[in-house]
Amino acid sequence: MTAVPALPPSDGRPDLLVLRAIKLGDALVAVPALHALRRAFPGHRITLATTGWLAPVVELLPVDVHLAQHGLDHPIAAPAGAVDVAVNLHGAGPESSDLVAALAARRVIGHADPTHGYEGPVWPDDVHERERWADLVTWHGIPADPDEVAIARPVAPSVAPGAAVVHIGAFHGARHWPTDRFAAVVRGLRERGLDVVLTGGADDVERATAVAQAAGLPPEAVLAGALELQAFAGVIASAALVVTVDTGAAHLASAYGIPSVVVFGPAPPEAWGPPASGPHVVLTDASVRRGDVFAEDPDPALLAVGVEDVLAAVDSLPVDPAAAAAPAGPVPSP
Repeated sequence: MTAVPALPPSDGRPDLLVLRAIKLGDALVAVPALHALRRAFPGHRITLATTGWLAPVVELLPVDVHLAQHGLDHPIAAPAGAVDVAVNLHGAGPESSDLVAALAARRVIGHADPTHGYEGPVWPDDVHERERWADLVTWHGIPADPDEVAIARPVAPSVAPGAAVVHIGAFHGARHWPTDRFAAVVRGLRERGLDVVLTGGADDVERATAVAQAAGLPPEAVLAGALELQAFAGVIASAALVVTVDTGAAHLASAYGIPSVVVFGPAPPEAWGPPASGPHVVLTDASVRRGDVFAEDPDPALLAVGVEDVLAAVDSLPVDPAAAAAPAGPVPSP
């Protein structure tokens, strides 16, 4: 069995550890709470215990250390008593609460936990995920703004500055918008004078290639499976536009203020959508939503969105390839 990396030796600062062990979008909705914690504990070393493959993006967040935490089926690799402040931004169930309690921290920030005797707000239903975690730390006396979603830009330049990014990836089929519709959107974007690249993970290469062939894109426009995570963030940060389903790409577009069109299927935008103040358009049909995020066939709410819906949303946004490709000005840093 591979050993789990442990909390690095102390650098002299007290340690604050945050548990949030899920996927990219899940990590990014916690950014407003992380900004608030950074301000409230400027003298602490902040560690984010989250999924190992997120390490490149963790470098862009307002934290100091990444501690690989692959789910909740093993302890957090920090000795009991080594952490000064422990923050549960993962959940309120016994799986995460027990892991946080085992740290034996001086202070625990989380939802109400009668089992371990920790005070906190009662877990709220039907709220946006950014608001859930911002409200949690605010309850504990750490004011947070749920719309404070900005993260640092990668240092390396984008491989596709000023492009329209069409992200065709999704972990489950419930979020797979049809490839023929993606191809039609790509053709529409090119007719509008935009260069287009296709992004996604290693499992999305076949779908991205099919979209490229149907849309007449050259093979080099297929970036799916070819970018490590920070390079992917860089492509989003320099994009003129992002068209995507509800995935981490949408949250990165929010983090960098890039105009986006986000097609929602099984998940409600009321819980996972972009900030209302940003240049973002959400498309879905809640009246037919099935809501099974793990289904292998597309959710009806996703299929209810057509090509013309997406292109009309694009036309409503302030898309400027030249401005997107220009060197970035000052950006937030951790």
